[in-house]
Amino acid sequence: MTATIDPSGATGSPEGEQPTRETSAVGAPVVRATPADDGFWVEPAATGDAEPSSQASDVDGTVARDAHDFGVYARTGGWAFALKVARSVRPGGQPAGETPKISAKRFAELAGCSPERVMRYYKAWDKAADDGLVPHFEILVPGQEVALPDSDAWLAYYTARTSAASERGQAIAASAEAEGIRPTKALEVAENPTALRAAILADPATARAARAALLDRLREDPVLQTELARDVARTDGLKKAVATESRVADHIGYVRQIVEKGQVKTPAGQTIDVPAELRAQAERHLSLIDELDDGEEAGPWAAEAYDTVKELVARTVDADPDLRLRERRTKFYSSLQRATKVFEELTLDDVEDLDDLYEDDMLQRLEELQTAVGSCIAVLRGAAPPQQA
Repeated sequence: MTATIDPSGATGSPEGEQPTRETSAVGAPVVRATPADDGFWVEPAATGDAEPSSQASDVDGTVARDAHDFGVYARTGGWAFALKVARSVRPGGQPAGETPKISAKRFAELAGCSPERVMRYYKAWDKAADDGLVPHFEILVPGQEVALPDSDAWLAYYTARTSAASERGQAIAASAEAEGIRPTKALEVAENPTALRAAILADPATARAARAALLDRLREDPVLQTELARDVARTDGLKKAVATESRVADHIGYVRQIVEKGQVKTPAGQTIDVPAELRAQAERHLSLIDELDDGEEAGPWAAEAYDTVKELVARTVDADPDLRLRERRTKFYSSLQRATKVFEELTLDDVEDLDDLYEDDMLQRLEELQTAVGSCIAVLRGAAPPQQA
């Protein structure tokens, strides 16, 4: 496509200027204006797919020019304005006396924008020239028209923000492309965390998207994991919510283990194979939980499944005399081990002054414990099988 653009920008012409209409080699309308207005360029924000409208005698000339300029920009996008920079700004290292072109700083002053913005267009054109899409700066002269690429190719070369050139910006841009969105959108959000915070606070959908992204980030960021865990532990409401959800997860895990492994732990801690009835009940409850929508509360369903399965486990143990005996023995051993460990931690070896430590209640409790232990020993000795001579 060949387009001749008013050097003052596609947003209109200064008062008194009389652009003329022509037709390019490919039949596209063009606009010519005096080069003296090169300095008054403003980047437009409009984009679209509109085609230039035909001449109409009943349309105001200013309106017709706006419609035409809009059509040019819709077809070429930022290339139309990058061309203004490419043909008017001299390449680095070229002395001012050798060309009518001006520096990027001077061009920005005339345009009423920052030199950084001018250089972003400059760099976009330079990259495209290296790829053979457009001519290099050196062969362009002020006012020259060239065939411009389609607007779809513009975003592949133009970096709307200087932050995109940094390592951080490149990472954000790469992530945005992987998600199928324009890098400029992601960079804009990254440069304005306050706006992101406001959107999260005001919009539940944005908050859910932020939560999902944060969870994805946590999998690969140990530092963020630690920071978030610390924040949760220090916030009473969150700490309580985490404890509740952990209990729900434990209940679901208990039921899922029965379904997937066909085994379950009894209250005393021994692992047994589950009967078919118990496994069928677990499968039914687990299927109901797995079918819940993301927004539905799983807590009540998990509690019901856990209580039902746990009751069936208890019935299974009671229905089998041998299993019931093993359960009692396992429970006794478990209690004995806990009591032994606790008592072993009671030591007076490192106490220098027993007079300050002593209390009557301590001695009384130890004596009661001694009596209870003696009773247990006597009962067990009575139940022991007779010793063979």
